[in-house]
Amino acid sequence: MKIAVGLSGGVDSSVAAYLLKQAGHDVIGTIMKIRDGGCAPVASKGNACYGPGEEDNIADARKVCEFLDIPLHVVNCSRQYRDIVLNNFKSEYYTGRTPNPCVLCNQTIKFGVLPTLLAESGIAFDRFATGHYAQVTYDTASSRYLLKKAVDVKKDQTYFLYRLTQKQLARILFPLGKHTKSEVRNIALDTGLPVHDKGESQDFYSGDYTDLLEVEHIAGDIVNRDGKILGTHNGIWHYTVGQRKGLGISHTEPLYVLAINAEKNEIVVGEKKFCYSGGLQATDLTIITGELPARGTAKIRSNSKEVAGSFSLSGNALRVIFDKPQSSVTPGQSVVIYHNDIVIGGGIIAKAIS
Repeated sequence: MKIAVGLSGGVDSSVAAYLLKQAGHDVIGTIMKIRDGGCAPVASKGNACYGPGEEDNIADARKVCEFLDIPLHVVNCSRQYRDIVLNNFKSEYYTGRTPNPCVLCNQTIKFGVLPTLLAESGIAFDRFATGHYAQVTYDTASSRYLLKKAVDVKKDQTYFLYRLTQKQLARILFPLGKHTKSEVRNIALDTGLPVHDKGESQDFYSGDYTDLLEVEHIAGDIVNRDGKILGTHNGIWHYTVGQRKGLGISHTEPLYVLAINAEKNEIVVGEKKFCYSGGLQATDLTIITGELPARGTAKIRSNSKEVAGSFSLSGNALRVIFDKPQSSVTPGQSVVIYHNDIVIGGGIIAKAIS
């Protein structure tokens, strides 16, 4: 089988390519360029997807491909990345929401534009693989492809992949899904891969996110739940729900961002006890399994634990009610719902439910 492997220049995708070649497949490497000359200034340090180290990552991917004796194809996805991911990132922050660009990038760019442009360039391949920690299986009962958690639950990346379509899942391979991170590191070391000691990627951007917004400061009020002005801010995009540091307000108790009101240009703050919500409503849904169970677990941030709750649909909106109130439900972030190790689907959080 001819398999294109989406490389990042890091350990995980490099080991994925190695494992596929060891299994006897005809492997080709590909890596995407997502920065262009029109990009806003970026942080000068840090290993991130969208950062100053892109050329270094491409160079590392080239070294890996030379080591594995496979070709490397660099695909320029910068225009599509700007138009889809960065523009969404900006518009979400402008409206007081906190987006997760990695979720959108995976669906539209990494598993969409990249393999599409590679194929359009004349490079034929049967399947597309990456170094994500996740698993794909085919369920004969429902005639659907299912996205499942990785064996290494600490490294599981299904939260970032829940928007993948059936068409995409049908062609995807995740060679690391049954491996732990320590096993992958050991494979890289034992094999002598050039990137065996390379550090982890630090999210999508290594600097201050506001660097990318290209917007001037717009002053507004910081108010309490009763509307009393407690201070001022210089742009709602500097804040996110649940934030405690950087408010610049003296108070008898620590204050947290409870809500961001873009229409009034206000940041609403309050004590910790007011951060909790009984549930949420989400839109822009993807239901991988085709059906929504009445109960399961939900994850409201990539680094949060799953919590039990009940689910229902109201038109095109998903309603999640937690068994126990959760802190800092953040509009713009994704909620991903699970049944045991199966990803049911998810959506973009529109609002918290008290």
